[in-house]
Amino acid sequence: MQLQLADLADIDGVLNLHQKYQIDTILEEDKKDGFVTTSFTREQLTRLIQEEQGLFIAKHEDTVVAYVMSASWQFWAAWPIFARMIEDLPTLEFAGQRLSVENSYQYGPVCVDKAYRGSGLLEAIFDFAREQMAARYPVLVTFINQINTRSYAAHTQKLGLVVIAEFDFNNNHYLELAYDTSQPLKLPQRPGKLR
Repeated sequence: MQLQLADLADIDGVLNLHQKYQIDTILEEDKKDGFVTTSFTREQLTRLIQEEQGLFIAKHEDTVVAYVMSASWQFWAAWPIFARMIEDLPTLEFAGQRLSVENSYQYGPVCVDKAYRGSGLLEAIFDFAREQMAARYPVLVTFINQINTRSYAAHTQKLGLVVIAEFDFNNNHYLELAYDTSQPLKLPQRPGKLR
């Protein structure tokens, strides 16, 4: 398993994985195991790679099997849900500081192919991305649709993210979570699996 910063040649692999688990294209029977709500174009992923250095991937035998997207609020501002979150940032505090577009970034979406779930890959790719972004931002912020119970459990129980707010958008209820990027994730030792 190889964790790396994505380059332009990885976009097709990311889009293939994304389509399998995006809310508009996911198989109905897979929804209960988590889904991604945001859609992306090739052009948006190109910007994410070139301007933000914010697309982190895991490859197994040259196939993208997981990704994490992380970027500045300026990158995400074009999407209405992120614009809403940006407006609320000054009302939120985490790790002893009031949040802003300067001291926090938007983490996610994250996606792990179901064949690799439970292997420790989520924890490994999260920590890999966190470490890369920590040099730029002290706080990671994300949101999870409250009906996405698998993602909520993974992010709070496995990764240690903390709920800092709740908000409604487009008739959905979301939980907003944060993480102190200076804190490495304590990865479990799993013989025969990822770290």
